[in-house]
Parts: sequence; structure tokens; C-alpha cells
Amino acid sequence: MRGQSPDARVAARQQASAVIVTDLFDLWQQTLRRISGKSKLAEASRYAVSRRAIFKRFLTDGRIELDSNIVERAIRPQTITRKNSLFAGSDGGGRT
Repeated sequence: MRGQSPDARVAARQQASAVIVTDLFDLWQQTLRRISGKSKLAEASRYAVSRRAIFKRFLTDGRIELDSNIVERAIRPQTITRKNSLFAGSDGGGRT
């Protein structure tokens, strides 16, 4: 759906993802009742359930991207430059 209008994205997400997201949150709620409250799984489940509204926002806002690929590609030149600058002034780093 990348490149489509926000309205088209919302329609596709409602059709394909809304039921899956609802089932996922139901599963997390059921799992919380069956596991130790101090476990890492319970901690992660409580974190996700407490942020349900934020997580589900992509279902109603077509402007939200589902991944961070665009951002990662945008910052790649800065991170490469930062890493290369570690070798500034080093003959060995320059050869590498």
C-alpha cells in the first residue's frame, strides 16, 4: 500500500488488519491471566496492552507508515559519516 492515498490505506488496513489486531490483543489479555505476573512475557504483554490505542492508530490514520524503512534510509548517510569520522587522522583507518 506504500504510495497509495491515506484513504486507500485506511480501507485496506480495516479490511486486512483490524480483525488480526483485535485477536492479538485478546490473546495478550488471555495470556496475562495464565502466566506469572513477574515474568518478562507478562511485562511485555502489559506494556503492549497499556498502549493499545497508540498501537491501533495505524488502522484509522493512513498517513502512518507500518515500518521505519524510509527513516532508516534517510539517516544512513549520517551514521556512515559518523562511523568513518572515527578514523579521521589515522593512516590505518584511512587505508581501511
